[in-house]
Amino acid sequence: MVSAWLSRVLVIGLLLPMIPIQVDAEIAAPADAALEELPNSALLYVSDYFSFVGQDSEGHVAFALDNNRGRDGEAYQAEHFLILHDERHGWINVMGNGPYENGRKELKIIPDSPVFRFQGTPLTGMTIASELNQLILRIDAIPQRITNRHNGAATWMGSAPAVLTWNGRTIDGRVIYEYVMMPNFNRLTRTYWGMWKEFQGLYLVAHKTGDVYAHSQRSERLAPLVGMIAGFAAFNDQTESMKDLNVEPLDREWAFGFYRWPTAWRLTWTGAGGPAVLTLTQTEHKRIANWVIGGFSMAIVKGELEYAGKKQPIYGIAELIM
Repeated sequence: MVSAWLSRVLVIGLLLPMIPIQVDAEIAAPADAALEELPNSALLYVSDYFSFVGQDSEGHVAFALDNNRGRDGEAYQAEHFLILHDERHGWINVMGNGPYENGRKELKIIPDSPVFRFQGTPLTGMTIASELNQLILRIDAIPQRITNRHNGAATWMGSAPAVLTWNGRTIDGRVIYEYVMMPNFNRLTRTYWGMWKEFQGLYLVAHKTGDVYAHSQRSERLAPLVGMIAGFAAFNDQTESMKDLNVEPLDREWAFGFYRWPTAWRLTWTGAGGPAVLTLTQTEHKRIANWVIGGFSMAIVKGELEYAGKKQPIYGIAELIM
């Protein structure tokens, strides 16, 4: 069994070869996609990923929580993967990483665990609470900004306002959300390899009111289906496509293997407001896995977006799978 912190690395890696990614941000899936009838498959996987970035008078806070569950025959599984970062104090130790019992055989909704409780749905609004971590994340209803469906599998992404209550603080921010569901697959009980090359996923907030998501990758196996580059932007909750999107790493640092971690980026695209230029620099880096020929890590990034006649500060999370 692959350990918990590889959940997003492998589940989406196997999903993408089955699902063509729609680069332009148009809504095509039914409004109840998050609670749709699941395929009657003996092998099934479902995942909900939340990436929160917010700010108060004490600085930025970033929180990512991936919730995965599956079925393999008569057995049901569940697990969490999470990180928490405080701009002033760095990476925060959090409880809840790893597998937990899915005794109620939940697949459509996220099953509660000993550490996290869930109320609502992404499309109607959610509350995620953890007494052990002393945090509550309240998320507004999330509109679908990118949707994909193929051969019984589905995925969609969206973003919405959110508030994180943590450590005596109330932090206004934004959530970028990703849902995946696929039959005939379950990374909680099966092992899958060789899906990724130079994946760089960027989950960003632009001055509290804008969201930017972009990924770049070099996997020939994935290229015919997802393209090398995809993303969406949302300003004042209006979805925008990112035409001619380009993600260019500007600098790299040594890794413990035959690869390098990117540490700075320049993104360009054309949106409804004209040409956009976004520059990013890594400020904190958390190495999670190393395979010598590649690795998996999370990073905190910040920078500036120049778009529609304005310059806006950018802060967010980078997911790196080399």
